[in-house]
Amino acid sequence: MPEKCFQVLFLCTGNSARSIMAEAILRHVGQARFNACSAGSTPAGEVNPLAIEILEYEGIGTESLHSKNWVSFAGEEASEFDFIFTLCDSAARETCPAWSGQPITAHWGIADPAAVEGADIDKRRAFTQAFQQLYRRINLLVNLPLEKLDDLCIRNQVEAIGQLQDHSV
Repeated sequence: MPEKCFQVLFLCTGNSARSIMAEAILRHVGQARFNACSAGSTPAGEVNPLAIEILEYEGIGTESLHSKNWVSFAGEEASEFDFIFTLCDSAARETCPAWSGQPITAHWGIADPAAVEGADIDKRRAFTQAFQQLYRRINLLVNLPLEKLDDLCIRNQVEAIGQLQDHSV
């Protein structure tokens, strides 16, 4: 019997950096076990070029990435998600649409690399740090024995992943 393919949605306000990188990372490391999407409450309309740059540098495909509004994933006809993660504080506080099913939700706050101003090196450092934090958390998610855990345990585990202090990056 084939393994279940978990449906995951990453949310952020602009859907141009953090949630886009998370979608690409999970598609890359989750392979057939996870299907990842991303969206924003007020999408920027384009993917931040530095997000594309870091993903391509890390060997992660970017061809299908684009900024989307989260309403395209809500409603009765929408796909059901197993997990929904908010990645920025503003999206975590917004009133989200009603999601089909009963997805496990957690907040994985990551500082917005697109908000960094200054020299290009500072901006690239911020994107690299966000990428590393997301990559670490997503690897922990991918390595959870989800098929062997009950929903409460999974919820506790994904919330704990979001609380990790990323001092090593």
